[in-house]
Amino acid sequence: MSLKVFSTLGVVGVLDELLPRLGLKVVPVYEPTKRLVDRILAGERADLAILTSDVIDELMASGVLEPGSRVDLARSYVGMAVAPGAPRPDISTIEAFRRTLVAAKNIGYSRAGASGIFFAGLLERMGLAAEVNAKATIIPSGFTGQLLLDGKVELAVQQVSELMAVPGIDLLGRIPMEIQPDTIFSAALFAGTAMAREARDFVAAVSGPSVAALYAEKGLDPA
Repeated sequence: MSLKVFSTLGVVGVLDELLPRLGLKVVPVYEPTKRLVDRILAGERADLAILTSDVIDELMASGVLEPGSRVDLARSYVGMAVAPGAPRPDISTIEAFRRTLVAAKNIGYSRAGASGIFFAGLLERMGLAAEVNAKATIIPSGFTGQLLLDGKVELAVQQVSELMAVPGIDLLGRIPMEIQPDTIFSAALFAGTAMAREARDFVAAVSGPSVAALYAEKGLDPA
């Protein structure tokens, strides 16, 4: 039997490197957090979930995930990128970030990912929602960095780890820390999974000091 893992796109880069080394048969299902939650709430199940910690806790409280099985993997940050060779606007301060958003001709972000949901709310709080969304390309899922390579936008917003998963784009870095969301990716077992032992082995293999450097390499702060 294979271990079925529902995973946020935020750790794709890490899992792509780790899965071949694990010696486990794993079927990963990569989607934005909200899409995976919608599938779970519709009744779909796997053996293990890797989602944002707040969602993990909610699914534990409702009995979908096994209580006490949460293991934090990494802290994630929202970043911004441009196409290769394009000018690199300043996003080092909140005011510089605001100016960059206003000056951009077009911006790409994801509708269903944790970063996209956060960014939509951030635009509201900054009073820029109408202005930015009028020129935004909002994708239902996937990597916004691909929009840069396709020439569809000049700025892409997503988790830094997701931007880094698109080779060739130019990462500007994290948006200012003062406005960063508190995003932690965590793993937990589905309640009643028949592969609990394999799921725990998987979590042990993708967490802890032995893989901390890999998370850092992929743009995440290891938990």
